[in-house]
Amino acid sequence: MSWLVTGAGGLLGRHLVRRLGDERVVALDRRELDITDADAVDAALARHRPRVVANCAAWTATDDAEKHPHAAWRVNVTGTRNLARACRRHGAVLLQLSSDYVFSGHARTPYREDAPTGPLNVYGRTKAAAESAVLDVLPDAGYVVRAAWLYGVGGRNFVDTMIGLERTHASVRVVDDQTGQPTWAKDLAGLLARLGAAALAGAAPPGVYHGTSGGAVTWHGLAQEVFRLVGADPARVLPVTSGEFGLAAARPGYSALGHDGWTRAGIAPLRHWRDALHAAFPLLHQAHAQNHRAHAQKGSPRASVGN
Repeated sequence: MSWLVTGAGGLLGRHLVRRLGDERVVALDRRELDITDADAVDAALARHRPRVVANCAAWTATDDAEKHPHAAWRVNVTGTRNLARACRRHGAVLLQLSSDYVFSGHARTPYREDAPTGPLNVYGRTKAAAESAVLDVLPDAGYVVRAAWLYGVGGRNFVDTMIGLERTHASVRVVDDQTGQPTWAKDLAGLLARLGAAALAGAAPPGVYHGTSGGAVTWHGLAQEVFRLVGADPARVLPVTSGEFGLAAARPGYSALGHDGWTRAGIAPLRHWRDALHAAFPLLHQAHAQNHRAHAQKGSPRASVGN
């Protein structure tokens, strides 16, 4: 088996495993492999002998990271370093998922892959440190892929939340001072599969790549597009500032990423975010409806929505 996927129970991990197929992948969720356990990581690679490791395991709760910085660091940095060292020992390529939150958000044009980082919050600092760990330990076999604003079937995400709120609320308040790139997890999974193959073929230089959709939009603009797709009035989405939510972690105001690096690997970057959302939406809407029916049949209360 040539691939090992950590964090396989998460949104991106599930999409990547489906993209690769059962014949080529060992899928390990956090119960099956704790990446903070260096011995367990080494044993997993020794047993399965993957040629490519995709690290989809991460602490992604941005606000909780402010309250638990050591725990977030342990998962995102120590865990990543454990994987990088094991990959070096066992001769595997590592695809490390990172984030647009490694940037400060002070730019006005998409960040290049080699732009200086400057994270505003604990989560962003852990992801930036994880990037450095991969590139330091695996200069010839380490690949950092920065993602952002992921959505898809099989995990809680902003698009699914908006589908639900449209049905239950007369209006919703969504921040309009953060700009980024909504990215379909299925699209990113395909990109990772192509990058892994290119890395093994010697066609993709190691380093940093940006795995986000093209274009850029605010959260408010994204919510309006979701409302349009369900046939609702986008004016029901009201713009507000980030400060009105009082979140623990600061967010970058602008975190769109440039995609020039893919030319080095001979791989086309992802399509525009709106094209991807329109392609994904029938699946997302159907999955949301099925989940709603399942909860209604069980008589369970609907979960509250956080921001």
